[in-house]
Amino acid sequence: MTEISDPALSLAPQVVICPGIHPPALTAQFVQATALCNAWIYPAPDSPAYAGDQILRFLLERQQDQAGEKTEPQSLLMIGFSAGVVGAFTAALLWQALGGKVLALLAFDGWGMPLRTAFPVHRFSHDRFTHWSSALLDAGSSRPTSFYADPPVGHLNFWRAPQLTMGWAVSDAGSQGRSQRQFARSNAAQQVRQIIASYSAGLVT
Repeated sequence: MTEISDPALSLAPQVVICPGIHPPALTAQFVQATALCNAWIYPAPDSPAYAGDQILRFLLERQQDQAGEKTEPQSLLMIGFSAGVVGAFTAALLWQALGGKVLALLAFDGWGMPLRTAFPVHRFSHDRFTHWSSALLDAGSSRPTSFYADPPVGHLNFWRAPQLTMGWAVSDAGSQGRSQRQFARSNAAQQVRQIIASYSAGLVT
């Protein structure tokens, strides 16, 4: 996929997309819907979606290609889908071990994958039950803004058309208990853009 330089995104974190095991056309539609044309896209399924070590190698090669020489690992914002959540999460931990910074992971339908870590994890789920059951695996970790589709959508449609996926953005920021959880109506693409914008603002302030 051709990458387009956008000066407006020059100060944004480097977004990395780790797709699942599905046709690449679905990821192209996701990128278009979320306006993430500058993202580094790991070439799944040609390369294993779940292989964190191979994703790390991809990241190091992309950084070297971009800088023209070896540099210290830069700040990343990871987005994973399905099996790609496993790979993205593992690669993020390896990136940190090399001295790099991971601002956050946006985990789309990371079923059965505990996501307890020091960096924020924003779960995105294609229905409420998946969201609730997945969150149980993260007990004890912070709960930044997350999202679930309502009405439910198909697993692949969730990735293919986030701009058409209506649901609820859920935030516990500043709350002391479940009763203070805040819900806002949104669509998945809008929520992705808002989360990335918040981290971008944090980098430049």
